[in-house]
Amino acid sequence: MTGAANSRARRSVAVIALALAACAAVTVALVVVGRVHTPNVTASIFGQTYIAAVSLKSLLATVVLGLAAAQVLLALWMYRKLPWAPKPPRGVAVAHRVNGFLLIAVTLPIAVHCLMAYGVQFTDARIVVHSLAGCFLYGAFAAKVILVQSKRLPGWVLPVTGGTLAVTVVAIWYTSALWYYNGFQIPGF
Repeated sequence: MTGAANSRARRSVAVIALALAACAAVTVALVVVGRVHTPNVTASIFGQTYIAAVSLKSLLATVVLGLAAAQVLLALWMYRKLPWAPKPPRGVAVAHRVNGFLLIAVTLPIAVHCLMAYGVQFTDARIVVHSLAGCFLYGAFAAKVILVQSKRLPGWVLPVTGGTLAVTVVAIWYTSALWYYNGFQIPGF
């Protein structure tokens, strides 16, 4: 390996390490805040409380799930991994960024309500997975923001990060909206 290649490799490792540290810091900070915060089950989301809030958050979470699916498809199109799709126009990259912004924006009121009304709880498996995945989503998003700014990363880094975000959205939806829509029961829990 040449000196320049060594330097690029060290920079890539440093950026990945920074992203992982940011992911861990944000996740741990949210878990700590959620654990020390005194939950207020009367907290509202857009004026909705109790079961109406759960219903609204389930609807918003389903919107987020759809946005995550669109995000994955747009990424696959950008990287030309859809064999049936034509060459992506420039607008696909912009649509991917706008869709990602909307995805995170829609999660924010849900997350704030969850944190204020329930905090981070470790009472049963569904709630543990949901609480930790919810906190991890924002840590992984922070990592993705750092990584997407770097131009010289190994080709696998962004797809793995984006895939991790998508799987996290599915886990959150599965442990919340599906639970609600399925009569407060989840297959496998």
